[in-house]
Amino acid sequence: MFLKRLFRYVAIAVLLALLGGCIYLNGLMPIITGYAAKNLASAVFVSGRNPKEVEALDLNFSLIRFTSNTVDLEHQTVTSRFLWGKSTAVYREGFGVTLLRGISAEALRQQRFPKDLLPEAQPSHDSTTQAPLPVGDSAVAERLAPIAKAFVSQRAYHGHPFAFVVLHKGRVVAESYDQGIGPHTKLLSWSMAKSFTNALVGLMVRDSLLDIHAPMDIPQWQADGRKAITLHHLMQMQSGLEWNEDYGARSDVNIMLHCETDMGLFALSKPLQHAPGTHWQYSSGTTNIVMRYLRSRFPSGEAFLRYIHTRLFAPLGMTGPVFEQDVSGTPLGSSYLYATAKDFARFGQLYLNDGCIGSERILPEGWVDYSRRPAAASDNRYGAFFWLNRCGKFPDVPKDMYYCDGHDGQDIFIFPSHELVVVILGYSPNPGNLIDFNALLRDILSHTSANPQ
Repeated sequence: MFLKRLFRYVAIAVLLALLGGCIYLNGLMPIITGYAAKNLASAVFVSGRNPKEVEALDLNFSLIRFTSNTVDLEHQTVTSRFLWGKSTAVYREGFGVTLLRGISAEALRQQRFPKDLLPEAQPSHDSTTQAPLPVGDSAVAERLAPIAKAFVSQRAYHGHPFAFVVLHKGRVVAESYDQGIGPHTKLLSWSMAKSFTNALVGLMVRDSLLDIHAPMDIPQWQADGRKAITLHHLMQMQSGLEWNEDYGARSDVNIMLHCETDMGLFALSKPLQHAPGTHWQYSSGTTNIVMRYLRSRFPSGEAFLRYIHTRLFAPLGMTGPVFEQDVSGTPLGSSYLYATAKDFARFGQLYLNDGCIGSERILPEGWVDYSRRPAAASDNRYGAFFWLNRCGKFPDVPKDMYYCDGHDGQDIFIFPSHELVVVILGYSPNPGNLIDFNALLRDILSHTSANPQ
């Protein structure tokens, strides 16, 4: 009798454990398959990369490596499966890739990107950063050539670099690409997109469309303490909203990026944990709140797209960037901008030039200084959608350096004291093989200084 009861209890325990495991896995299915489908589709249809190479490098981690992925070149979709889970991502010209969540592919394709904003309708602006180098700069380029080769081809600084561009005094002095990647390849920004959201806010401030210090008229916030949150709080990551940026399992950021149709709405629905402006916490959700709010200031999604392209991308000379959207039609300012390495360099140069392109000012006077001013509770790590080296993260690099930082080794480093912009795009999935940014930047600086070592 005792053995029967023991067997029954063990059987029940095993069944409960299996049930719990299935429930847990079920919650992970849209994240596992969604990550694979979305990132593979963007890499293939936006970046033009080989699917097998993307699976072997970009998707070769955790449970993502076990997905079964089908690339449909005719319909420009990717479907990813794992156990009983399945996700499909759809490519649309101009919009890039969107995960199907709560909408059919047919309904999604009803949205049309404005033809006059597509790359083929734009003039070439490649001379912006590739004008002939002055005689003095050619010596700098010669000194940097071995570093570029060592970094990208030989991976001497670790990681798996895709693209590397250095601007010195506004001119290209180093440029190198991995096999299969080139000057016209659009690559993923990850969180560097947050800094582009900073620029959009600055443009709208200059156009008298926003006051970053005024409470935001978000209806869901008007009945509680969230009504005191400003754009300034959000840009400095000090909104006080509850958020989990841990990319493990069903964290807020994973749910937002892979399960939600309106990512800004998901983030703004979070409760308040701290008084606005008193607590720093990195949150991709806050950037999507900002982007959703910016879009709400325009009469339509198309009007907002036109603003982004005509007020930011076109003046910079970016002829083919892709700012991917969620199902609601809001560009994903937290994560999903695709552009070439030199286009990212142009963006860095805009901030190095204090918000001016040549002699033309496009960002407000003082906006760049505001963007790199430390958020009060950030320990000198963060400004307004820009990271700072004032905390000494890179000990061999000047503390005035500030940067756009994206997941897995996407960075734009801006050095005001050295008139330098360094763009690194790549992939560093292995914690034991991360790019040694400090050593790389130190060596670049030593070779661009007036008296190189």
